[in-house]
Amino acid sequence: MTTFITPDTVTTRYWHSLGDGRIQCDLCPRFCKLHKGQRGLCFVRQNLDHQIVMTSYGRSSGFAIDPIEKKPLNHFLPGTPVFSFGTAGCNLACKFCQNWDISKSREMDTLMSTASPEAIAKAAQEYGCASVAYTYNDPVIFHEYAIDAAKACRSLGIKSVAVSAGYVCAEPRAEFYQWMDAANIDLKAFSERFYHDITGSHLQPVLETLLYLKRETSVWLELTTLIIPGENDSEAEWETMTQWVVENLGADVPMHFSAFHPDWKMRDRPPTPLSSLLKAREIALKNGVRYAYVGNVHNKQADSTYCHHCGQLLIGRDWYRLSEWNLDAEGCCRFCGERCAGVFAAKPGAWGAKRQAVVMG
Repeated sequence: MTTFITPDTVTTRYWHSLGDGRIQCDLCPRFCKLHKGQRGLCFVRQNLDHQIVMTSYGRSSGFAIDPIEKKPLNHFLPGTPVFSFGTAGCNLACKFCQNWDISKSREMDTLMSTASPEAIAKAAQEYGCASVAYTYNDPVIFHEYAIDAAKACRSLGIKSVAVSAGYVCAEPRAEFYQWMDAANIDLKAFSERFYHDITGSHLQPVLETLLYLKRETSVWLELTTLIIPGENDSEAEWETMTQWVVENLGADVPMHFSAFHPDWKMRDRPPTPLSSLLKAREIALKNGVRYAYVGNVHNKQADSTYCHHCGQLLIGRDWYRLSEWNLDAEGCCRFCGERCAGVFAAKPGAWGAKRQAVVMG
């Protein structure tokens, strides 16, 4: 049960006292050790009255309806609208952050929109959304709010989608993902050097989250890697990463290779060339990944889904808009009958590429 201290501040479970006046937050592997009144790196979790509290419950940086493909999820209810929201702050320190105005915000005025978990579920239902996405910043840091919203959604038959870097400890991870139906995890690179130097975190906890999701849950899983020139764009790294994915997560986990644009603290780097994205996709397919895509660029061929058995086009995509649809009501290829991995409705959605802002509270 959520216990409120103020309307937007709630108690949390994952912490322990260090016996020296500090409290350690045990939500994520950063393990922030906080003096009285101090906030963690995420900024929204604070040592208040000798306990860790979340200070942004029920407050959001904004609500919108997006195409599910924007999360990106290509094999989870394609073509449907997803009610999306985030808060402020983040538990990573990515120098390339593409949403830095939200994730790096230290101003609570960023969180001007308000909504209870029940209001979010009801709004999603009223707008005809098949799912709600916890996105824009990492839902790990608004753990309690996301779980309560997911519970409210489940009671109305609405799915929940986590868009996360996967940097979370084992116990809160298990509590969180029992309420999720799908996840896109940012596998930001496949080297400890990159994670440590560029994101201020570590690779191994992310790999553990991926293994947990695949082996211990029924959550539909897709992966995204933002390709940054000079940092994680070597063919050797793509070879190692994609081989690990196939060997440990299976051939059916879709991988998205997305283009970087100069932002935040990496404005000196050039945008990712399309050739790099296509090469990463080629290597993934060569190593047994059945579904590999490019993102943040326009390339219909590399954005579309093909049957891994007969090679025929199953789902055509032009940006976020669906074109061809060659799956039957059971999600099987109309040409050869092979099952396409994913979560599909009998018919595709028709939301298209539009984004619709929603005013709440």
